[in-house]
Amino acid sequence: MTVSQAALPPGSWLGCLGGGQLGRMFAHAAQAMGYHVLVLDPDANGPAAQAADDVIAAPYDDHAAIAALAARVAAVTTEFENVPAATLDALAATLPTRPAATAVRIAQDRRREKTFFRDHGLPVGAFAVVERAEDLRDAPAALFPGVLKTATLGYDGKGQARVSTREAALLAWMSLKQVPCVLEALVPFRAEISVLAARASDGRTAVWPVQENQHAGGILDLTIVPARIDAALAARAQQVATALVTALDYVGVLCVEMFVLGDEVLLNEIAPRPHNSGHYTIEACVTSQFEQQARILAGVPLGDTRLLEPAVMVNVLGDVWFDAATPMQPAWAELQALSGAHLHLYGKAEPRRARKMGHVTCTAPTLDAALALGQRAKAILRITA
Repeated sequence: MTVSQAALPPGSWLGCLGGGQLGRMFAHAAQAMGYHVLVLDPDANGPAAQAADDVIAAPYDDHAAIAALAARVAAVTTEFENVPAATLDALAATLPTRPAATAVRIAQDRRREKTFFRDHGLPVGAFAVVERAEDLRDAPAALFPGVLKTATLGYDGKGQARVSTREAALLAWMSLKQVPCVLEALVPFRAEISVLAARASDGRTAVWPVQENQHAGGILDLTIVPARIDAALAARAQQVATALVTALDYVGVLCVEMFVLGDEVLLNEIAPRPHNSGHYTIEACVTSQFEQQARILAGVPLGDTRLLEPAVMVNVLGDVWFDAATPMQPAWAELQALSGAHLHLYGKAEPRRARKMGHVTCTAPTLDAALALGQRAKAILRITA
């Protein structure tokens, strides 16, 4: 079991493994609370490094760099799930490491993840682990049609294929280089939702409102909060998320993605970190997911997760810089003239299609007004999804 830690006073140094936009927003939140942030990332000028108080530019498995980080910080967190678990183990030998390698290992591999859900009595759809051709040939017929997903490294729709038959699954597995996969039954969900859950080292938990997520091309397009589901189903989703972080003995902020099927929810996957779908919490909640991450890392009490106003978050991809093949600046001034629209750009050097460059959170007194504002923001940025 995780042992409760003593609170770190402002002025302490916090470490962050990873240099992307999640680390950038963590640094902003931690610094607002009076902490210093040291980032370890191969890119000395990435989004997080630009915001941090200092950066160690090195690979995540560089032993000297890991030792240098451990010598300078009082606790360490991550901003993406593919940090080597061995690195987290090494850091945990001398200082609080949130989350722990045990939880990250589970989230890094869909085989472990789905099996964990099932073995702990959590609601999960039918699946089969695929490590050889025979696993597909022997898979239950109920898994077709289904989705074949690589066990590791897939994200934003990458590393997966819809398959209608056993033969199609075998061909898809070959196209995926015959790496370990998970075959999941295709479920007729009516909505995709997620719940952000936080758990402190003393075992206390907190959840944010349920988020409704809409995707385009496998990448998050809109997050709508509160999700347009009934109160009983929302409470069930939050209960599942709380049960999951408790079963994992998780310490940190975790995003739990789910499908809504009728009057029930099914777990899809987890992300052991703050999440794209939770960016709205910066403006719309008493405590953002990033402030909560800093609170947990510093060992101070969890913050209030109440929603202050309905919100719609619009993902801004690199596509908005392009008109046909000609790069162009989006209409930032027109967007910023919208009352209730909050623009965040991540400081990435080069826009590319499908690359996450920023987001816009639209807040309003009613959900309908927030939705209308979100659609107006999309129109200004020429987001057509």
